[in-house]
Amino acid sequence: MAEINKIIGKKIQNYRKANNLNQDDLAAKLHIKRTTLSNIERGERKLSASELKEISEFFNISIDELLGIKKEPEIQISNITQKEKEQSIRISVPQKNLEKFKEVLLYILNKIGSKPNIGETVIYKLLYFIDFDYYEKYEEQLIGASYQKNPYGPTPIEFKKIVDEMVSKEDVEIVNSKYYNYPQTKYLPHRKANLHILSGVELEHIDNELNRLSDMNASEISNYSHKDVPWLAAEEGGIINYESVFYRSDEYSVRNYDED
Repeated sequence: MAEINKIIGKKIQNYRKANNLNQDDLAAKLHIKRTTLSNIERGERKLSASELKEISEFFNISIDELLGIKKEPEIQISNITQKEKEQSIRISVPQKNLEKFKEVLLYILNKIGSKPNIGETVIYKLLYFIDFDYYEKYEEQLIGASYQKNPYGPTPIEFKKIVDEMVSKEDVEIVNSKYYNYPQTKYLPHRKANLHILSGVELEHIDNELNRLSDMNASEISNYSHKDVPWLAAEEGGIINYESVFYRSDEYSVRNYDED
């Protein structure tokens, strides 16, 4: 993460110089000490979410541009049609991640899928927090899915295609139902998850996330996701970047940075 801080610090320094400001000038406008700004520009100090917002507003740029995550990745998945190849967003999932996605989904469905509030929307958000919280904790990917910023919260782009494949193999079944008179798509598992593909640390992390979040309904967990920095930093319809987890507010951060 230190390397990320250095990259952001260098970008701030470049924006400052491009606006003909010295460190004293910018520090005064941001209401911080010059030494603090110097540490930020050298990558020796992590910016808070509020500081990111203030700096991006001062330079009139988006947070994702400040974080250097404006460019969206090209995404592909194997066995796609020519028509799909021509689409602007493509899905690319390594086979290892593809299998892990399936087993994590089956684990979730077997554990909490029968709860009345667990429909497609809630599953999307659970996968998002499982992925992004794990990345913040360990700086490694668990599933490593690609999440798009949509009006109702983070959406794993790979989900539909992977589930279609699982349905064809009769691993899961799609059931259309209602939850308090609202349409709901549920997924019923037809087999247990292969836990050999997941480490003990990964399983513990997933269990903790499910215990923390799985009682929320679709509206509650969507609203909760909308206040997370990775979601806030992404452009509408764009890919939510994993690196922005390191700039979360205290409410969402799952890592004790004092121990780093």
